[in-house]
Amino acid sequence: MSITTASPLVLTDELLDRIDKRADGYDREARFFTEDFEELRDIGYYRAPVPASLGGPGLTLSELAAAHRRIAYRSASTALASGMHLFWVGAAADRFSAGDARPEWILHAAQAGEIIAAGHSEPGNDLGLWGSTSRARPVQDGYAFSGRKLFTSLSPVWTILGVHAATPDGEIVHGFVFRDDPGVRTEETWDTFALRATRSDDTVLDGVVSPASRIIAVLSPQAPGSAYLDSVAAWAVVLTSNVYLAIAQRAFDLAVEVLSGRRSNRLQGRPRSEDPFVQAGLAESVAELDAIEAHLDVAAREWTERPEADARWNRRLLSAKQHATQGAQRVVDRSLAVIGGRSLRRGSLIERLYRDVAAGVLHNPSPDTVLRALGSPDLTGRETFAR
Repeated sequence: MSITTASPLVLTDELLDRIDKRADGYDREARFFTEDFEELRDIGYYRAPVPASLGGPGLTLSELAAAHRRIAYRSASTALASGMHLFWVGAAADRFSAGDARPEWILHAAQAGEIIAAGHSEPGNDLGLWGSTSRARPVQDGYAFSGRKLFTSLSPVWTILGVHAATPDGEIVHGFVFRDDPGVRTEETWDTFALRATRSDDTVLDGVVSPASRIIAVLSPQAPGSAYLDSVAAWAVVLTSNVYLAIAQRAFDLAVEVLSGRRSNRLQGRPRSEDPFVQAGLAESVAELDAIEAHLDVAAREWTERPEADARWNRRLLSAKQHATQGAQRVVDRSLAVIGGRSLRRGSLIERLYRDVAAGVLHNPSPDTVLRALGSPDLTGRETFAR
């Protein structure tokens, strides 16, 4: 796959309107967002973090997060799945800027039009990137991966898959396989009530070999961390959390629109938006939305200015994800209640937003993981500002 256009990265209102108009059809048919994907590809969206020195747009995490939620406001599935590619590229850009040449091939691949997906979710694995139910067997100059990967977003279009698996010695190996490598198979399993257009089908690995040049990290008790994987976590959580902020903002805007056009008998024919109880609910949503946006913007800016994981940053990242996904669900719940019975109709916008926001708690790190970490002495005692 290659990109033949040198168009600048510009999200025009016309493009966003087309994404908006297609979203319901994609959701109703559980069809991949092909037209959105092609248009975003053609403006260079999937190359966004590639540094300018390598021919890319060179967007920082802070800049990309702002663009990402504009797409998510129109189509959560389009933005969420696209982010599953962008976090690999953004992390590679971080390491390239730090002088680490190992992930540079990822930037060249993205610049050439390759699409990278995430093969991390697995049945029975509650340790995320630090554990695996898949197997990595050492072979000459690399590892052979076997196992089932769930929720592989971008299944119709990805060409490279980031995977991880455990060795017999308990090490966790992170590498990449190509779609046309022997031993890679996609199984069409995606039939869900939310985020239907992501087409996150299962991927089966059967002894597929990732050469040493594509092994990005090998984690063990002696070497438990990876700067590249830290960057992956930063870009993934910030981009994903912005999707849920956008869902909540869209639901709130819809509620305000409906209220402004609806008269209340209780208020002698005045708009329902003048009802003090309704206004109280809207006020809570405004405060929630503003707080989530500020939280995510600070997280994105802090990582952009200093892309280095430490305890203070981990606290910011984990709390941002928890705040965004659970706060967004509260805003959507209030919006649905205000809009009323029409929310129950299949095909309504609020019905789609209500379903999509429910998936927020399922993204790693999971709520129980976040709560364990944020409540631990390592993070509770970290100062975030001068007292």
